[in-house]
Order: sequence, then C-alpha cells, then structure tokens
Amino acid sequence: MGDLSEFSFVVRTFLHLYRWRRIDPVPWAPLTKPLSEACLALVSTAGLVLPDQAPFEHDVKGGDTSFRTIPDDADLGTLIDCHRSATYDHSGIHDDPNLALPIDRLRELADAGVVGSANRRHLSFMGSITAPGRLVAKSAPEAAALLAGDGVDAALLVPV
Repeated sequence: MGDLSEFSFVVRTFLHLYRWRRIDPVPWAPLTKPLSEACLALVSTAGLVLPDQAPFEHDVKGGDTSFRTIPDDADLGTLIDCHRSATYDHSGIHDDPNLALPIDRLRELADAGVVGSANRRHLSFMGSITAPGRLVAKSAPEAAALLAGDGVDAALLVPV
C-alpha cells in the first residue's frame, strides 16, 4: 500500500482539494444465477487499447470518458498503455497486462468451471477522470447496454 508522501506536492495538493463524487446508494444488482453459470466481462480503467484503436485523448479537460472494446481472444502482449496518469508505476502492467485486464485469469476460471464463461469482449476505460459527469451520463450507460446486449451477468471492475 502506498502512502500520500510518495506523491509530489502538486499531486498531494490536488488530492486534498479534489471534490470526490459520492454515489449513495451505490447502484448494483444481485447475481441471479450461480457464478459457475454466469457470463463475466472485465472492465478496466487502465486505458489499454489495441494497436488498431485510437489512443485515449490526454488533452480532454476532465479526462477522456470514452471506452474501447477488447476481444476476449486478444493477444494481451499487443495492448498499448495509454493511461495519462504518472502517479502510479506502469511497469507492472507493461510486464503483465493481466494485472490491469486479467483476460488470461478469467479464461482459466471459465475453463475450471468457476465461472460460466468469459464474455466475447471486455471494456477498457481511461482512469483519472477528474470530471466524471460525462462518464456517468453517457459512457457508463452505453457500456452497460453493450454488455447487457451481450448477455453478461456480471462485470468485474479492475481499477488502476
């Protein structure tokens, strides 16, 4: 676990002054079937893209709230880290993208029967969204509708 003292003065000041959004109650739905029968999707905030996808925009005020779809059969070694934040060490994700988008681990769980199946696609968002209004109003509902249309029963959020 990190400590705030590890960050620069500018980052510590930003974190201290930032108006954190509170959502109460937290929206959620109980799983209606056993996990061993459920279709799962991954939702990462690592800002990962495939080589043929547009990178996340770094100059969007408040953060790029768009998302990218990553096929379940994607070669994780080809993913590009477009995350704009310099406040965490990206080297672990570069060494093993499963840390941010654990597709290989999800496939293993599906093969072992722990989960029913991995969805055919997963989602990658940019983290460090300091103005989440567009994310809450537009991108999140679009992403939820996409996964619901795929028949996803549960999504595992992998925050970075």
